[in-house]
Amino acid sequence: MTTIRLRATGASTGFDALMAALEGIDGVERVEELADLMPHMDDDDSSSAGLPDDIGASDVHALEIEVASPYADTVRATADDVGARYGLVLEYVDDF
Repeated sequence: MTTIRLRATGASTGFDALMAALEGIDGVERVEELADLMPHMDDDDSSSAGLPDDIGASDVHALEIEVASPYADTVRATADDVGARYGLVLEYVDDF
């Protein structure tokens, strides 16, 4: 078994499509969205308060996928394809 961890940044519709596509791949045992445990220390008095980057125009989602090793490349290729179609930015990470 291989565990693939990734962060997806973008619209919720793209993230939903990504989840559905990954769950449909042969060899995928588990696709789980992990909770965001990072505290967001935004300062309301900051000169950048209220800018589009601060109001959540995009969502960040953390995914953990367990897949049989022979299918790991298929999972990455599918994630990249769906990400490109929906304008998601994907970041593959070792740990969250």
